[in-house]
Amino acid sequence: MDNEKIGKIIDIQRYTVHDGPGIRTGVFLKGCPLRCLWCHSPESQALEDEIAWFEIKCIGLANCGRCLQVCPTGALTKGPKIFSKFEKKEIQVIDFNRNKCNKCGLCTQVCPSKALYLTGKDISVDEIMEIIEKDRLFYRCSNGGVTVSGGEPMVQYKFVKELLKECKSRRLHVCLDTSGYAKWEHYKEVLEYVDLVLYDLKHMDTLQSQRLIGAPNELILENAKKMAKAGVAMQIRIPVIPGYNDSEENIRATSRFCSSLGSVVKLVQLLPYHRLGSSKYVRLGKKYDLEDLKPPSREHMNLCKEIIESYGLEVIIG
Repeated sequence: MDNEKIGKIIDIQRYTVHDGPGIRTGVFLKGCPLRCLWCHSPESQALEDEIAWFEIKCIGLANCGRCLQVCPTGALTKGPKIFSKFEKKEIQVIDFNRNKCNKCGLCTQVCPSKALYLTGKDISVDEIMEIIEKDRLFYRCSNGGVTVSGGEPMVQYKFVKELLKECKSRRLHVCLDTSGYAKWEHYKEVLEYVDLVLYDLKHMDTLQSQRLIGAPNELILENAKKMAKAGVAMQIRIPVIPGYNDSEENIRATSRFCSSLGSVVKLVQLLPYHRLGSSKYVRLGKKYDLEDLKPPSREHMNLCKEIIESYGLEVIIG
């Protein structure tokens, strides 16, 4: 099979309503060159598979223990005892030494409760289309379609091109959710199959961008300008992270930039910070730096909305 028609995903979500117009199917790809401090999908960052350990799903070594038997490196050993709300009793779980793990995935194959699982899955364009086609009626009734997201989907741009080409051959509405941090030559290969780009803008100051997402913003802003010049329809998405990018100065600077892109900007979407992904860091053995950060208030979100609307832009929250 053509390697360009095989991609690595973290999930396919059906009936989504926040990632483009109407009811949609979201295809979430692995791999991202950025490291946003507030990232709620840490499992999407690395392109290679990672093993996640979801302790509360473990049924206990006395009931199972298969993972210890198959681990070839000794990364899994007998660990502490915890109270299991599923087993309604105290059970002994594993200790996971990630420094010894070679990510072979054997433990995930024998874990009956999926307490140990791989964060990625190889999948073909044809397999994805089988899932997408099940919801065609919903797309038709709601003016919905397919959204390809990530991670940063442009990390796998050749696969994205094949997937979107197939979607367009079936006359499906296609959204590309991107950070803008990819080569323009790669975007040119993909954009002819895209109806709407969901374009993330995190911070207008390049030094702050480097600090917050791990990369300067020049490429991101330049690609947005090139898309606008090419007439690509865009929905700008702005994550609102209290104390990091939600100052009036940055909101106004972002508004001016969005306005400068012209009529191709159909909508600005404000995405309030949330902590729903913090538990995923624990499962991956990673540290989440914004653990104590509180979501923005409704009043503050409305203020940001009013500022952006004052630049003649249509805005939604959420």
